[in-house]
Amino acid sequence: MCERGRKSTAMSNPFAHIVEALDPNIPDHKFYNLSKLGDPRYDRLPFSIRVLLESAVRNCDGFLVKRSDVESILNWKQTQTQSVEVPFRPARVILQDFTGVPAVVDFAAMRDAVKKLGGDPEKINPVCHTLYNTHGPLSIIAITISCIKPTSLPKLLILIPAPVPQWGSKAFQNMRIIPPGSGIVHQVNLEYLARVVFDQDGYYYPDSLVGTDSHTTMIDGLGVLGWGVGGIEAEAVMLGQPISMVLPEVIGYRLQGTPNKFITSTDIVLTVTKHLRQVGVVGKFVEFFGPGVAQLSIADRATIANMCPEYGATAAFFPVDHISLQYLEQTGEISTPMYLKAVAMFRDYSNSSQDPDFTQVLCSTLDLSTVVPCCSGPKRPQDRVAVSDMKTDFEACLAAKQGFKGFQVTPELHHVKVPFQYNDKEYSLSHGSVVIAAITSCTNTSNPSVMLGAGLLAKKAIEAGLSMKPYIKTSLSPGSGVVTYYLKESGVMDYLFQLGFEVVGYGCMTCIGNSGPLPEPVVEAITQGDLVAAGILSGNRNFEGRVHPNTRANYLASPPLVIAYAIAGTVRIDFDTEPIGEWKEVFLRDIWPTREEIQAVERQFVIPAMFKEVYEKIEKVNERWNALNAPSDKLYTWDPKSTYIKSPPFFDGLKVHIYIFSITNAYVLLNFGDSVTTDHISPAGNIARTSPAARYLTSRGLNPRDFNSYGSRRGNDAVMARGTFANIRLFNKFLNKQAPRTLHLPSDETLDVFDAAERYQQAGLPLMILAGKEYGSGSSRDWAAKGPFLLGIKAVLAESYERIHRSNLVGMGVIPLEYLAGDTADSLGLTGRERYTVVIPEPLTPRMIVDIKLDTGKTFQVRMRFDTDVELTYFHNGGILNYMIRKMSEN
Repeated sequence: MCERGRKSTAMSNPFAHIVEALDPNIPDHKFYNLSKLGDPRYDRLPFSIRVLLESAVRNCDGFLVKRSDVESILNWKQTQTQSVEVPFRPARVILQDFTGVPAVVDFAAMRDAVKKLGGDPEKINPVCHTLYNTHGPLSIIAITISCIKPTSLPKLLILIPAPVPQWGSKAFQNMRIIPPGSGIVHQVNLEYLARVVFDQDGYYYPDSLVGTDSHTTMIDGLGVLGWGVGGIEAEAVMLGQPISMVLPEVIGYRLQGTPNKFITSTDIVLTVTKHLRQVGVVGKFVEFFGPGVAQLSIADRATIANMCPEYGATAAFFPVDHISLQYLEQTGEISTPMYLKAVAMFRDYSNSSQDPDFTQVLCSTLDLSTVVPCCSGPKRPQDRVAVSDMKTDFEACLAAKQGFKGFQVTPELHHVKVPFQYNDKEYSLSHGSVVIAAITSCTNTSNPSVMLGAGLLAKKAIEAGLSMKPYIKTSLSPGSGVVTYYLKESGVMDYLFQLGFEVVGYGCMTCIGNSGPLPEPVVEAITQGDLVAAGILSGNRNFEGRVHPNTRANYLASPPLVIAYAIAGTVRIDFDTEPIGEWKEVFLRDIWPTREEIQAVERQFVIPAMFKEVYEKIEKVNERWNALNAPSDKLYTWDPKSTYIKSPPFFDGLKVHIYIFSITNAYVLLNFGDSVTTDHISPAGNIARTSPAARYLTSRGLNPRDFNSYGSRRGNDAVMARGTFANIRLFNKFLNKQAPRTLHLPSDETLDVFDAAERYQQAGLPLMILAGKEYGSGSSRDWAAKGPFLLGIKAVLAESYERIHRSNLVGMGVIPLEYLAGDTADSLGLTGRERYTVVIPEPLTPRMIVDIKLDTGKTFQVRMRFDTDVELTYFHNGGILNYMIRKMSEN
């Protein structure tokens, strides 16, 4: 939009009359005083909804944000259940690690496409699109790049094609790159990027954001409203489009009491996760209130908010209070409590008169004093198990039928032991043996209490003469340099190192499958005994096939419990009655640090100067990164020799005019049950040597040791298309077993999924997927939509979807279809061998019911999950990015 247009829009804001100076002595610092709306409904709104309202008021231009949108939000108590669509303009966009690379690649390809259509390619740019000419930027983009070793540039260059983000930082305005070795994006966001209140160009307004990782919600713990969106949707936001969202219901979750001295924040979050998953909060905001909130540090709140995707909510919001302000002081940020109080966004959790209206307050308050030490597993984060029950629960899982809580091992094999040699010594493995122990992931490594707790436990274990089996794969990947700093300063780092927990880098590690190979003798023993080996990690995801192909049981646990189970060497232990050491009569209770011990160390060593020192040099410390040369041309120069970066085919043949057709006689490529995750759809881990992606890389002259991971190659569509549905734990009903393969129905041949899809495409045959509940759960992964699109999949028919994945499918022009209530594939008698015609009528309306006709003569109805008019606009354009290209070309 030109400057003239901006000024005209600013003048037309119907709420300009409520703008005033926050402090009369500083008249050039203003804000939209929502209390001047004079509407009693405002004070009853949940605090999270107030953030949405402020954004709508400030950005109201009568076009993208209308006065009726403001009214819809103010009238939330009535509109929350009516699927009312509202726009939201977040203050910032966060691109995490590998998700930043495909975003920059997409932008580069979009510039090429706009130029081909006769437009100005520089219009593809993260914009400072303001609706009031003195407001701050819409998109402040930070891409954090992680690496295995912060000083190991050769490793980094394998993991991330460095010139791509560096080119982006030069070619695009408002794009900021946080270099390698700095930390996980969510912790850097919490400790450094978050503002709580923006003071930008003379205006105060709440900090808010969307991010391309589902755990963006971690920032909700600080009182900054944020959530994960699909990478494709984030790109549209960066280009100036508001998020079109259905006004959510808000569930009130009351906390009371004080945690007992042996409890960690991880125990609390696993308890909350199980509870909320049982209640059902998918697509809703959760807002925490009650006196118990004041007993939780910001790190504790951030841990709970981080796990929001695991309990299914969109956001998990802790409104700002005095503890939030104390945290900002600790991390060196300036807080603005005067603004928050002026707009009624400052919370006193002990004052129940401030409690807003909620859609529902959960009937059972969580009393923090009742929380017990726990883990979650062996295959899902919501399957909480008390530590006292771990041994019996695992043994029950061994015998149970194959499923989320079962491995179906015959009883006579439950106690089998497989001997092996490692470093010239004899060891043995059995079911439940721990072979991976990782202190990892954004959920826990940002929390000083659990990280220092792990260090103190390691110290006491070493002093008690305890040690670990040397074959266990151990790792420590802190969330930021601040964590490394306070672990060293407090003196516990040496003890962690002695146990085998060495810092391996900053970023998503074991939690996303980047654990690396296990020792060959260990793999051979697991394979020989068909053992259910265990991984124990302080992560947030433990879906099958995600952590490691050789660990069938994976448990989420607090960092101290990771160390405890690593020392024990097995999850088949009752810590209450059995000593933790093999040769020592030492019990876990003898060495477990109390909350008081941990807090004393935290008060002494986690200090403001530490944050200041680390973050003052965050963009300068990695000299080798900064010394890299990257092109600065406005159009990216694609290297045909690169196996990491390739111009994607999404926009090939794109024309100005568009046409929508029904899907006719589609074959089913894959037939799934429930809980197919984005890890099943688009794995991020290692590339198997026999996979289609491996065959492609071999044809390009690479050796297996250079294949790297799928996550590192997200800039190359040829690898990612071949990696789609390449997870070895993929269960396809056509085969009735786990394998990354499917049935090519015309020939009745069993093929790798990519090879089958390629045959269908060569024959010009459209494809569909059948699925059960929670299709696309897990990580926010845009390639889980891009990959199926490239395989020729036109629609997915499922019982329900994970929110972000449904959005990503819409963004790629893949139709998300949903069975009507009460219908399933089984109830309709669908085998997946039929051919499907999806009749697409015109005009389309949100959540429209459409007909599906089978070649058997059967017809049934499904709901088309385009939930808003904006999503229908994207579909009519073949996806969000196509829409933006056409829009930029027209203008």
